[in-house]
Amino acid sequence: MLRIAIQTKGRLNEDSLSLLSDAGIKIDENKRKFLSIASNFPIEVLYLRDDDIPQTVAGGVADIGIVGLNEVRERGFDVNVLQKLGFGKCRLSLALPKDDNYTGLDFLEGKCIATSYPKILRDYMDSKHINCSIAQIAGSVEIAPAAGLADAIFDIVSSGGTLVSNGLAEVEKVFFSEAVLIGNPDMDEEKKAIVDELIFRFESVIDSRGKKYILMNIPTEAIGEAVKILPAMRSPTIMPLAQEGWCSLHSVVREDVIWDKIKALKAIGAEGILVLSLEKMIM
Repeated sequence: MLRIAIQTKGRLNEDSLSLLSDAGIKIDENKRKFLSIASNFPIEVLYLRDDDIPQTVAGGVADIGIVGLNEVRERGFDVNVLQKLGFGKCRLSLALPKDDNYTGLDFLEGKCIATSYPKILRDYMDSKHINCSIAQIAGSVEIAPAAGLADAIFDIVSSGGTLVSNGLAEVEKVFFSEAVLIGNPDMDEEKKAIVDELIFRFESVIDSRGKKYILMNIPTEAIGEAVKILPAMRSPTIMPLAQEGWCSLHSVVREDVIWDKIKALKAIGAEGILVLSLEKMIM
Protein backbone atom coordinates (compact mmCIF):
# COMPACT_ATOMS: atom_id res chain seq x y z
CA MET A 1 0.00 0.00 0.00
CA LEU A 2 1.35 3.40 -1.04
CA ARG A 3 0.77 6.43 1.17
CA ILE A 4 0.44 9.93 -0.30
CA ALA A 5 0.43 13.09 1.82
CA ILE A 6 -1.64 16.05 0.66
CA GLN A 7 -2.65 19.37 2.17
CA THR A 8 -5.46 19.20 4.73
CA LYS A 9 -7.42 22.11 3.29
CA GLY A 10 -7.12 24.95 0.81
CA ARG A 11 -6.55 25.17 -2.91
CA LEU A 12 -3.86 22.49 -3.11
CA ASN A 13 -6.13 20.10 -1.25
CA GLU A 14 -8.94 20.60 -3.77
CA ASP A 15 -6.66 20.38 -6.79
CA SER A 16 -4.86 17.30 -5.43
CA LEU A 17 -8.11 15.44 -4.80
CA SER A 18 -9.36 16.49 -8.24
CA LEU A 19 -6.19 15.10 -9.85
CA LEU A 20 -6.57 11.80 -8.01
CA SER A 21 -10.22 11.61 -9.06
CA ASP A 22 -9.46 12.42 -12.70
CA ALA A 23 -6.80 9.69 -12.60
CA GLY A 24 -9.56 7.21 -11.72
CA ILE A 25 -8.69 6.88 -8.03
CA LYS A 26 -11.73 6.87 -5.76
CA ILE A 27 -11.25 8.49 -2.35
CA ASP A 28 -14.25 8.60 -0.01
CA GLU A 29 -14.04 12.18 1.28
CA ASN A 30 -17.29 11.84 3.27
CA LYS A 31 -15.54 9.49 5.70
CA ARG A 32 -12.32 11.49 5.73
CA LYS A 33 -10.48 12.00 9.00
CA PHE A 34 -6.70 12.22 8.79
CA LEU A 35 -6.31 9.13 6.62
CA SER A 36 -8.44 7.85 3.72
CA ILE A 37 -8.02 4.65 1.71
CA ALA A 38 -8.78 4.43 -2.01
CA SER A 39 -11.33 1.79 -2.97
CA ASN A 40 -9.82 0.90 -6.36
CA PHE A 41 -6.08 1.62 -6.17
CA PRO A 42 -3.40 0.56 -3.64
CA ILE A 43 -3.03 4.00 -2.08
CA GLU A 44 -4.06 5.81 1.09
CA VAL A 45 -4.22 9.57 1.57
CA LEU A 46 -2.71 11.27 4.61
CA TYR A 47 -3.89 14.85 5.26
CA LEU A 48 -1.29 17.28 6.65
CA ARG A 49 -0.27 20.92 6.81
CA ASP A 50 1.63 21.77 3.63
CA ASP A 51 4.84 22.67 5.49
CA ASP A 52 4.86 19.24 7.18
CA ILE A 53 4.66 17.26 3.93
CA PRO A 54 8.35 17.39 2.85
CA GLN A 55 9.54 16.16 6.26
CA THR A 56 6.87 13.44 6.37
CA VAL A 57 7.92 12.13 2.95
CA ALA A 58 11.66 12.40 3.72
CA GLY A 59 11.12 10.42 6.93
CA GLY A 60 9.16 7.67 5.20
CA VAL A 61 5.90 8.25 7.11
CA ALA A 62 4.43 8.94 3.66
CA ASP A 63 5.95 7.53 0.49
CA ILE A 64 4.98 10.42 -1.75
CA GLY A 65 3.33 13.82 -1.37
CA ILE A 66 1.81 16.71 -3.27
CA VAL A 67 3.12 20.09 -2.13
CA GLY A 68 4.32 23.41 -3.49
CA LEU A 69 7.87 23.46 -4.82
CA ASN A 70 8.45 26.50 -2.58
CA GLU A 71 7.88 24.32 0.51
CA VAL A 72 10.27 21.67 -0.83
CA ARG A 73 13.00 24.26 -1.35
CA GLU A 74 12.41 26.03 1.95
CA ARG A 75 12.32 22.91 4.14
CA GLY A 76 15.39 21.38 2.51
CA PHE A 77 14.57 17.75 3.28
CA ASP A 78 15.93 14.86 1.21
CA VAL A 79 13.09 14.13 -1.23
CA ASN A 80 12.92 13.53 -4.97
CA VAL A 81 10.79 15.81 -7.13
CA LEU A 82 9.04 13.23 -9.32
CA GLN A 83 6.63 15.33 -11.39
CA LYS A 84 5.42 18.89 -11.87
CA LEU A 85 1.63 18.92 -11.66
CA GLY A 86 0.66 22.15 -13.41
CA PHE A 87 -1.52 23.69 -10.69
CA GLY A 88 -0.92 25.88 -7.65
CA LYS A 89 1.34 28.18 -9.65
CA CYS A 90 2.69 31.20 -7.82
CA ARG A 91 5.93 33.05 -7.22
CA LEU A 92 7.94 34.29 -4.28
CA SER A 93 8.65 37.97 -4.72
CA LEU A 94 10.18 40.93 -2.95
CA ALA A 95 7.77 43.81 -2.37
CA LEU A 96 8.13 47.29 -0.91
CA PRO A 97 5.80 50.14 0.06
CA LYS A 98 4.65 51.56 -3.27
CA ASP A 99 6.00 55.02 -2.48
CA ASP A 100 9.58 53.77 -2.01
CA ASN A 101 11.93 54.78 -4.79
CA TYR A 102 13.24 51.29 -5.60
CA THR A 103 16.37 51.43 -7.75
CA GLY A 104 17.50 47.79 -7.68
CA LEU A 105 18.57 45.14 -5.18
CA ASP A 106 21.21 47.46 -3.71
CA PHE A 107 18.27 49.44 -2.32
CA LEU A 108 17.75 46.57 0.15
CA GLU A 109 21.29 46.69 1.54
CA GLY A 110 20.99 46.89 5.33
CA LYS A 111 17.19 46.74 5.23
CA CYS A 112 14.95 44.35 7.19
CA ILE A 113 12.76 41.97 5.15
CA ALA A 114 9.83 40.03 6.62
CA THR A 115 9.08 36.56 5.26
CA SER A 116 7.84 33.06 5.97
CA TYR A 117 10.58 31.72 3.67
CA PRO A 118 13.88 32.76 5.28
CA LYS A 119 16.00 30.03 3.65
CA ILE A 120 15.00 30.85 0.07
CA LEU A 121 15.37 34.57 0.78
CA ARG A 122 18.78 34.19 2.43
CA ASP A 123 20.08 32.00 -0.40
CA TYR A 124 18.91 34.54 -2.96
CA MET A 125 20.29 37.60 -1.20
CA ASP A 126 23.60 35.88 -0.55
CA SER A 127 23.84 34.98 -4.24
CA LYS A 128 23.38 38.67 -5.05
CA HIS A 129 25.83 39.77 -2.30
CA ILE A 130 23.18 41.84 -0.50
CA ASN A 131 23.43 42.11 3.28
CA CYS A 132 20.03 42.38 4.93
CA SER A 133 18.31 41.24 8.11
CA ILE A 134 15.40 38.80 7.95
CA ALA A 135 12.37 38.90 10.22
CA GLN A 136 10.68 35.49 10.13
CA ILE A 137 6.88 35.82 10.35
CA ALA A 138 4.46 32.90 10.26
CA GLY A 139 1.50 34.74 8.69
CA SER A 140 0.18 38.08 7.44
CA VAL A 141 3.60 39.00 6.11
CA GLU A 142 2.11 41.76 3.96
CA ILE A 143 1.29 43.95 6.97
CA ALA A 144 4.89 44.02 8.24
CA PRO A 145 5.98 47.31 6.60
CA ALA A 146 2.86 49.20 7.72
CA ALA A 147 3.27 47.83 11.25
CA GLY A 148 6.89 48.95 11.37
CA LEU A 149 8.18 45.37 11.60
CA ALA A 150 10.20 45.46 8.37
CA ASP A 151 11.16 47.64 5.43
CA ALA A 152 10.10 45.09 2.82
CA ILE A 153 8.52 41.65 2.47
CA PHE A 154 9.30 38.43 0.64
CA ASP A 155 6.13 36.43 0.13
CA ILE A 156 3.96 34.33 -2.16
CA VAL A 157 2.32 36.26 -4.99
CA SER A 158 -0.43 34.91 -7.25
CA SER A 159 -2.42 37.80 -8.73
CA GLY A 160 -0.76 40.59 -6.77
CA GLY A 161 -4.07 41.86 -5.38
CA THR A 162 -3.04 41.36 -1.74
CA LEU A 163 0.06 43.48 -2.28
CA VAL A 164 -1.92 46.32 -3.83
CA SER A 165 -4.51 46.28 -1.04
CA ASN A 166 -1.69 46.67 1.48
CA GLY A 167 0.03 49.50 -0.35
CA LEU A 168 2.90 47.36 -1.62
CA ALA A 169 4.57 47.01 -5.02
CA GLU A 170 6.25 43.86 -6.32
CA VAL A 171 9.83 44.72 -7.28
CA GLU A 172 11.64 41.39 -7.79
CA LYS A 173 10.30 37.96 -8.83
CA VAL A 174 12.67 35.51 -7.14
CA PHE A 175 11.30 31.96 -7.19
CA PHE A 176 8.58 30.38 -9.34
CA SER A 177 6.60 27.57 -7.79
CA GLU A 178 3.84 25.09 -8.55
CA ALA A 179 2.52 21.88 -7.03
CA VAL A 180 4.88 18.93 -7.42
CA LEU A 181 4.79 15.24 -6.63
CA ILE A 182 7.65 14.38 -4.29
CA GLY A 183 8.89 10.96 -3.24
CA ASN A 184 10.96 9.27 -0.58
CA PRO A 185 14.34 8.29 -2.11
CA ASP A 186 14.32 4.88 -0.36
CA MET A 187 11.03 3.37 -1.58
CA ASP A 188 11.14 -0.34 -2.31
CA GLU A 189 10.58 -1.71 -5.82
CA GLU A 190 6.96 -2.63 -5.19
CA LYS A 191 6.09 0.92 -4.18
CA LYS A 192 8.12 2.38 -7.05
CA ALA A 193 6.00 0.33 -9.47
CA ILE A 194 2.81 1.81 -7.97
CA VAL A 195 4.30 5.31 -8.20
CA ASP A 196 5.18 4.75 -11.87
CA GLU A 197 1.56 3.80 -12.59
CA LEU A 198 0.34 6.84 -10.68
CA ILE A 199 2.67 9.17 -12.60
CA PHE A 200 1.49 7.64 -15.89
CA ARG A 201 -2.12 8.38 -14.93
CA PHE A 202 -1.30 11.89 -13.76
CA GLU A 203 0.51 12.63 -17.03
CA SER A 204 -2.50 11.58 -19.09
CA VAL A 205 -4.73 13.90 -17.07
CA ILE A 206 -2.29 16.84 -17.09
CA ASP A 207 -1.64 16.53 -20.84
CA SER A 208 -5.37 16.72 -21.56
CA ARG A 209 -6.04 19.84 -19.52
CA GLY A 210 -6.53 23.04 -21.47
CA LYS A 211 -7.07 21.09 -24.71
CA LYS A 212 -10.08 20.22 -26.88
CA TYR A 213 -10.74 17.50 -29.43
CA ILE A 214 -11.84 18.96 -32.75
CA LEU A 215 -13.22 17.17 -35.81
CA MET A 216 -14.67 18.46 -39.06
CA ASN A 217 -15.42 17.71 -42.69
CA ILE A 218 -13.04 19.37 -45.11
CA PRO A 219 -12.44 19.34 -48.89
CA THR A 220 -9.61 16.96 -49.82
CA GLU A 221 -7.83 19.74 -51.68
CA ALA A 222 -7.66 21.82 -48.48
CA ILE A 223 -5.98 19.16 -46.32
CA GLY A 224 -2.51 20.61 -46.77
CA GLU A 225 -3.61 24.00 -45.46
CA ALA A 226 -5.61 22.37 -42.64
CA VAL A 227 -2.56 20.42 -41.45
CA LYS A 228 -0.61 23.70 -41.22
CA ILE A 229 -3.41 25.18 -39.10
CA LEU A 230 -3.80 22.11 -36.87
CA PRO A 231 -0.46 20.53 -36.01
CA ALA A 232 -1.15 17.62 -33.66
CA MET A 233 0.93 15.22 -31.56
CA ARG A 234 2.24 13.73 -34.81
CA SER A 235 -0.23 14.87 -37.43
CA PRO A 236 -4.03 15.18 -37.61
CA THR A 237 -6.11 12.06 -38.28
CA ILE A 238 -7.60 12.17 -41.80
CA MET A 239 -10.25 9.76 -43.06
CA PRO A 240 -12.04 9.80 -46.45
CA LEU A 241 -15.80 10.36 -46.48
CA ALA A 242 -18.33 8.56 -48.66
CA GLN A 243 -18.77 11.80 -50.63
CA GLU A 244 -15.93 12.07 -53.11
CA GLY A 245 -13.58 15.00 -52.60
CA TRP A 246 -14.22 15.26 -48.85
CA CYS A 247 -12.41 14.00 -45.74
CA SER A 248 -12.96 13.97 -42.00
CA LEU A 249 -10.13 15.58 -40.04
CA HIS A 250 -9.55 15.05 -36.30
CA SER A 251 -7.03 16.78 -34.05
CA VAL A 252 -6.31 18.12 -30.56
CA VAL A 253 -6.14 21.89 -30.04
CA ARG A 254 -5.24 24.14 -27.13
CA GLU A 255 -8.39 25.73 -25.76
CA ASP A 256 -6.92 29.23 -25.72
CA VAL A 257 -6.44 29.27 -29.52
CA ILE A 258 -9.40 27.18 -30.64
CA TRP A 259 -11.58 30.05 -31.95
CA ASP A 260 -8.75 31.40 -34.09
CA LYS A 261 -8.21 27.89 -35.48
CA ILE A 262 -11.92 27.47 -36.25
CA LYS A 263 -12.00 30.79 -38.09
CA ALA A 264 -8.99 29.80 -40.20
CA LEU A 265 -10.46 26.34 -40.93
CA LYS A 266 -13.81 27.76 -42.02
CA ALA A 267 -11.95 30.10 -44.35
CA ILE A 268 -10.52 27.10 -46.26
CA GLY A 269 -13.85 25.29 -46.48
CA ALA A 270 -14.21 23.25 -43.27
CA GLU A 271 -17.78 22.32 -42.36
CA GLY A 272 -19.58 20.48 -39.56
CA ILE A 273 -16.94 21.39 -37.00
CA LEU A 274 -17.36 19.68 -33.62
CA VAL A 275 -15.43 20.59 -30.48
CA LEU A 276 -15.42 18.02 -27.68
CA SER A 277 -14.04 17.87 -24.15
CA LEU A 278 -10.86 15.84 -23.73
CA GLU A 279 -10.75 13.68 -20.60
CA LYS A 280 -7.43 11.82 -20.96
CA MET A 281 -4.56 11.95 -23.44
CA ILE A 282 -2.07 9.07 -23.57
CA MET A 283 1.21 10.07 -25.17
